[in-house]
Amino acid sequence: MGMMPNPDVALDEKAIVEQAEKALADIAVIRQEVAKVIFGQEKVVENTLLAILSGGHALLVGVPGLAKTKLVTTLGTVLGLDANRIQFTPDLMPSDILGTEVMDQDETGRRSFRFVKGPVFAQLLMADEINRASPRTQSALLQSMQEYHVTIAGQPYQLPAPFHVLATQNPLEQEGTYPLPEAQLDRFLLQVDVLYPELAAERQILLETTGVNDRRASAVITSERLLEIQKLIRQMPVSDTVVDAILTLVRSARPGHGNSSTDKNVAWGPGPRAGQALMLCARARALYEGRLAPSIDDVYALAEPVLEHRMALTFPARAEGMTVRDVIASLVSDLRK
Repeated sequence: MGMMPNPDVALDEKAIVEQAEKALADIAVIRQEVAKVIFGQEKVVENTLLAILSGGHALLVGVPGLAKTKLVTTLGTVLGLDANRIQFTPDLMPSDILGTEVMDQDETGRRSFRFVKGPVFAQLLMADEINRASPRTQSALLQSMQEYHVTIAGQPYQLPAPFHVLATQNPLEQEGTYPLPEAQLDRFLLQVDVLYPELAAERQILLETTGVNDRRASAVITSERLLEIQKLIRQMPVSDTVVDAILTLVRSARPGHGNSSTDKNVAWGPGPRAGQALMLCARARALYEGRLAPSIDDVYALAEPVLEHRMALTFPARAEGMTVRDVIASLVSDLRK
């Protein structure tokens, strides 16, 4: 006797497809709204949005003046998130981010401590020039990013949901920068490289931003709707071929796993978080592009932003002028064959 089809499974699939189609429409409007203010930089906007839709944090790396801060404030507005900004400086202390306890005195003269929340208590935190702060302050932000709460004087305080950190980082060649610890870099779902704009986009920037009227974005969705979309992305089906492609890519980027080029050029490779990031972001990218299931192409397109900050090259590879990007590009091209 054959097995009866389970009506609940069919219902679930139908419900997910309906939800996904609504989410596709929302994401299309979000993209249009962001494009009103941010000209060009499609890849930067896409990867930053993918990190948020996947429920993670993103590190935006680029020289000053490339609209990184503007992108973050625009996203905060468009996604209906309560946003705060911290300008990181060498003298910034952990309490400047997390908050501090102050002493209160009531009418009877009794004294007690009261916690005053710092700027980390936001749904979207812009950590500007994160690599200008000392490691002590960076590690204070690290706990928030990983555990979604802060502990002050032994008392935990829950951060709002959703909670995203979009950090900007200057290239490390610039003066007065501290490289982020590897453990903290790994907490960022994606690294988004912000390059100089194309000629047409830069022309548009000159014309649009130096007049009287400054374009502003408006809210498209609420934070509650964003949480729904994030939950939907985690429910999207991923085929075995896509899972295998993720595992093959991540494992081939680790020395000692049978790839001779990696063994020669890579000092240490990505951990399991890289695979988790690829699983989430591949689903988000499919939805972003109007599809209901991720493909192997999504995995390869996300290889660089997911792996770049989770790998380090050997000294001989760096001496030859090789970059982590070169290594990832050759891994992807080998897998495409």
